[in-house]
Amino acid sequence: MTPLPEQTVLIRNARILLPEGSFQRGDVLLKGDRIEQIGSNLNPIADRLIEADGLTLLPGVIDPQVHFREPGLEHKEDLATASRACARGGVTSFLEMPNTNPLTITQSALDDKLARAAQKSLVNYGFFIGATPENLPDLRTANPTCGIKIFMGSAHGHLLVDNEPSLEPIFAEGDRLIAVHAEDQARILERRQQFADVTDPSIHSVIQDNQAALNATQLALKLSKKYQRRLHILHLSTAEEAEL
Repeated sequence: MTPLPEQTVLIRNARILLPEGSFQRGDVLLKGDRIEQIGSNLNPIADRLIEADGLTLLPGVIDPQVHFREPGLEHKEDLATASRACARGGVTSFLEMPNTNPLTITQSALDDKLARAAQKSLVNYGFFIGATPENLPDLRTANPTCGIKIFMGSAHGHLLVDNEPSLEPIFAEGDRLIAVHAEDQARILERRQQFADVTDPSIHSVIQDNQAALNATQLALKLSKKYQRRLHILHLSTAEEAEL
């Protein structure tokens, strides 16, 4: 069978963000999934023309932390609706978290998500495998996965890995990226008890305070440096962490 020719798209008269951070007024010619040419007054015969006068043309966004709730929680969202929202908003790739139902903590659960995404997603995708205190063999062999997700605090049921003896083997074995939800669970529980009689919602940021985040980030960085593991601190939220 003869392969179909790649479609060409001409985006004309856009304000284009270039790799070095400057802007250029001009045109972009796409062929299939590649940028073929950038310039002014391009005049090829294209299959599709997009007039972009007054618009800014940016690279697609990669969102490294999404919760798309499939499988098991589709009443909130699913891969089809979420990926449509991505495409609409300029997000061309997403990396999804493992706290679905069932949890993405085994190869079979990862395979199930990949199969679902292949059928439903309109954009590029990747899935984290979640760490537990017991699934080290799965973390070694899971494939393909964008990395290992560790929930260090804020309770996350079976996904909670909240102490150094349990964390160390995860950092010690393998070389894939580790992404962490960095909060000190022991401190949170202690402060939750301390402020148990307070019902004002603003107490949340007192219980889960800057120190809870800082403690966990310091521990993750310590283990990352010790074992030379790539580390991503998800939703970094304090200046103290940024200065580490």
